[in-house]
Amino acid sequence: MFKKIGIFLEMIKIEHTLFALPFAFMGAVLGSAEVNGHLPSWAQIGWVLLAMIGARSAAFGLNRIIDRVIDGKNPRTAGRAIPAGLLKISEVVIFIIISFILLFWAASQLNPLSVKLLPIAVFMLVIYSYTKRFTWLCHVVLGFTIALAPLGGWVAVTGEVTLSSLVLYVAAAFWTAGFDIIYACQDIEFDKEEGVFSIPSRFGVAGALIIAKVFHLITAIGFIALFFMTGLSWIYLIGIVISCALLFYEHYIVTPSDLSRLQTAFFTLNSVVSLVIFVSTLIDVVVF
Repeated sequence: MFKKIGIFLEMIKIEHTLFALPFAFMGAVLGSAEVNGHLPSWAQIGWVLLAMIGARSAAFGLNRIIDRVIDGKNPRTAGRAIPAGLLKISEVVIFIIISFILLFWAASQLNPLSVKLLPIAVFMLVIYSYTKRFTWLCHVVLGFTIALAPLGGWVAVTGEVTLSSLVLYVAAAFWTAGFDIIYACQDIEFDKEEGVFSIPSRFGVAGALIIAKVFHLITAIGFIALFFMTGLSWIYLIGIVISCALLFYEHYIVTPSDLSRLQTAFFTLNSVVSLVIFVSTLIDVVVF
């Protein structure tokens, strides 16, 4: 049983929670501070966490089923649970159903708007995996899907969508799209051979890295804009400066001629970026 649990956790890339979860909490903390004038309750944080677990688990399960044929052909992903025969499709389907039930249950405990927006979230969770079959903008679709985490956190505790929440949504979306483009550079030859759409396969590694830089510039502008749009102060601004420096370093260590540190750029640096932005936001809200 423990081995099976481990396989499911590997399938949903539990370690990648470090990307989206801090932003979900950031959305909840900043939204509650801006709209309600106080921090979210522990109950609200708990329901946001459960909703995140449900959404991420369903999304990864769907992706693994939809992409099982492509994953089986790609040497990098052939060892994933379904193509490797470690999990049956029926097992993953049950896992997805349970995950969606958890998501709907958690949303129902928050506010009516969270429930009303669920169909949009579910649609985006499903459609992303198909986009790589017909558009190189699949990275952008992924970005705006993952960025539902901070927007969802904001809506969960406020029951409303504001201009600030949308700026946070866009900033997080282009951050995700940018590092996903970098990550996709390692599959450029496979994508070209199999007709998989991606920005690297369409524009080459050099062009893809330039587009990723532009996306992360949009991210930086978005997070700086939040400084002027909200009641955040210098503590948050220091966190943004550090995060922007990390993004600059990410692009410095990955070049068209050297992708050897791609994993460091993709996982390590971006995990730190999300944590730094969340922690600086939390400290700022608590202190001021």
